[in-house]
Amino acid sequence: MFTPGDLVLLWVSGGPDSVCLLESLVRLRRLFRIRLAVFHMDHRLREGSAMDAAYVRRLAERHGLAFHLAVAVHRPGRSDSIEMWARFERAREAARVAREIGATRMADGHTLDDQAETILMGLVLGWGLEGMGGIAPVNGALVRPMLDVTREDVAALCRALHLRPRHDPTNADTTLLRNALRLEAIPAIERSTGREVRRTFARTADHLRRDATTLFAQADQHAKTLIEVHDRGFAILARPLLDLPPALSSRVARRGFQRADLGWDHEAIDAVLDLAAGSPGRKRDLLLGIRARRTRTHVEVEG
Repeated sequence: MFTPGDLVLLWVSGGPDSVCLLESLVRLRRLFRIRLAVFHMDHRLREGSAMDAAYVRRLAERHGLAFHLAVAVHRPGRSDSIEMWARFERAREAARVAREIGATRMADGHTLDDQAETILMGLVLGWGLEGMGGIAPVNGALVRPMLDVTREDVAALCRALHLRPRHDPTNADTTLLRNALRLEAIPAIERSTGREVRRTFARTADHLRRDATTLFAQADQHAKTLIEVHDRGFAILARPLLDLPPALSSRVARRGFQRADLGWDHEAIDAVLDLAAGSPGRKRDLLLGIRARRTRTHVEVEG
């Protein structure tokens, strides 16, 4: 995940997982020969979020690390998934900071428990192969050093170091799917089967992720000729896109969103494919204020 000389931008929310990430890499940085900087995103979604930022700033200062704060300017739209909006905002701002400071790696604090929850979310929401493949340990410049670490391990480290991480009260809200899976579904599966399933889920995800990687490699070859990225989005050739098998066409469309740095979900991918199959002049409003329209030859997507 790291090479000597890397400047690693740590995504630190102030919660137990990201605090564990910070404290662990502070202790390992000389062994790995890496430098560290800290990034925090204040989404301003709840009262007290500024206190989380202040806590992370103090942690960074305690270890002599540069601290970078991004504060959300906009609010999620009424039809937006708050979790997805927050994720894209954080990723975009972190990438901006990484470019500004010359960071060669970024790291977040996802754990084995997050992996198990993500796999179940993919099953419940029908995310397909990638959803069942869970969280990738390495995704471009972003790495997840704690993906094999359980939350019990995280809590134990925080106790051992006498740390008092911040706790987001919304994590106890079981009306949110991820919380329901964490607090109710996974414990129920383990009780009914008499076995610990989180590592089993993670092992299954590894197998599925390998299959998805092969499909994406093929999709990337097609994306080189079908996608043109411009300042506000991308354009994708409609008819050649539809000539591909569905397993490839959906992944080519996804590459368009990713290369243009636009937020996407599976409905957005389906919308692009639907427009490609339709007549010129049709338009669709996608998530996060993104719009798509069918021209004579292309589907054009702009944010």
